Amino acid sequence: MKAILLARVSSKEQEEGQSIPAQERRLREYSERKGLVVDEVFKITESSTKETRKEFEKILIIIRRSRETIALVADTIDRVQRSFKESVVLDNLRKEGKVEIHFMREGLVLNLRSNSADILRWDMGVMFARSYVLQLSDNVKRSKEESLKKGICIGRAPLGYLRIVNEQGEKTIIPDPATKLLVQEMFAQYATANYSLQSLTAFMKDRGLTTSNGRSLVKSQIESMLKNPFYAGEMSTKQGVFPHRYEKLISQEQFQKIQAILSGYKKKPFRFLARPFVLRGLITCAHCGCVVSPEIKKGKYVYYSCTNAKGNCSRTYLREELLLNQLVQYFDNIALPEALIQTITDYLKQVHTSEQKFFQEECTRLQKELDKIQIRLSKMYDDRLDGMIDDEMYQKKFQEGKARQKELVSQMERHVRADEHFYITANTVLRLASRAKDLFESSEVEEKRQLLNFVFQNLQLDGEKLVHTLREPFSMIMNMKECPSGWGQLDSNQRSRKTRDLQSLAIAAMRYPQNRNAQSLVSAFLAERSTWAPKC
Repeated sequence: MKAILLARVSSKEQEEGQSIPAQERRLREYSERKGLVVDEVFKITESSTKETRKEFEKILIIIRRSRETIALVADTIDRVQRSFKESVVLDNLRKEGKVEIHFMREGLVLNLRSNSADILRWDMGVMFARSYVLQLSDNVKRSKEESLKKGICIGRAPLGYLRIVNEQGEKTIIPDPATKLLVQEMFAQYATANYSLQSLTAFMKDRGLTTSNGRSLVKSQIESMLKNPFYAGEMSTKQGVFPHRYEKLISQEQFQKIQAILSGYKKKPFRFLARPFVLRGLITCAHCGCVVSPEIKKGKYVYYSCTNAKGNCSRTYLREELLLNQLVQYFDNIALPEALIQTITDYLKQVHTSEQKFFQEECTRLQKELDKIQIRLSKMYDDRLDGMIDDEMYQKKFQEGKARQKELVSQMERHVRADEHFYITANTVLRLASRAKDLFESSEVEEKRQLLNFVFQNLQLDGEKLVHTLREPFSMIMNMKECPSGWGQLDSNQRSRKTRDLQSLAIAAMRYPQNRNAQSLVSAFLAERSTWAPKC
């Protein structure tokens, strides 16, 4: 019977350790004793736990194409497989009489005549091999988690850093003297918000920043570096974000500023070179989802129609004035009386004073906890020097303390950045709504576009009708005007619904003082409002 010898190792290190030649020698001696004729020898260096095993698939192809039974000879079961996914394939070939499997060390031969006891031995061997892999995987995961908690980087060092072995023989990461300043300059230049990714890439190419193999950086690599928190003291891993123990190249504040710029904050708005149009890019077709684009007819008239990019929609041309008239009529409906605007503003001012006391108390409490943690860290360092605690315990507690300090500082910053004049924001938004029509008619094209974006969302053209949704708080104002019944009635707490809604707006504004954006402010208001009696 022809035989295929399978000698496998999982890594290059095992291959260099003469493991494969030793396996081959034992398998040849075994084949000679069993009277098997060695037809091919497969020396494989690949993990048996991979989803795709290219070299092992070659063996299966030879066995399937053979017209006679072939003996597959391996040193042990785990040299062939460490999971049950191969068992199904090999067992089918065994039942077809295509293969006879020899596991030399186990003394197990599987063929068409094998009984249930032999199959059970095979399954038990695979189970033990799989158990070993799972235990090894768990050990690796625990080791990685422990390293991450200690601030040790388990991946490659990013550009700007070098992985070295220090005087104590430990692997560590230090800033690369050749690229450190260039990387810092790259972050500093982008933080000015005067560079796009494309222009920054060209700038750093001129400055001589290259990869480790000497190639110029491309735009995607620059973007990846700008988003990498490693430069600001944190490692982003599959297990989450962890602080590391290595030197930072930029501050956390600068990193956060760069992330804001990358997400669109403080970027210069795009301007069309051609004639500006009020509704350009704001409307989509309700039937096919394509953009409704403007065109100039007869030299001066602006018409809008679906681009029909998908080829399944008919183009209907509508004058710009017709579409704008459908939107402008809503400006009168979202206006509030001056007396109501003043009432809301006055109530927010009253609540603001008492809420500021709460913020001051919170900041005092957080500062006390910060001081307490710092005292504990200093005392723990003294205990470490005195030998009262070991390095492992010190590192664990130190990282926990620093993480808690970072969390407390973040909370304090949110309080410090809170908008102390939120009621002014509410007042401005409500007054803007009352003057929206006049402002729209007297504004330039760009200001008109901003105002439409502020009031409307999801503009869609359905035939000659413009379908839309009002943004908050304007939709809430429309609802109040459309259902006045019960507005003056008392709820279960003996408050009129008007008073109740004003209190809800005040509470929502104080709970989210950092939200200057009117939409966020009123979304919080609606969430608070829903906890009272049902809407009218």
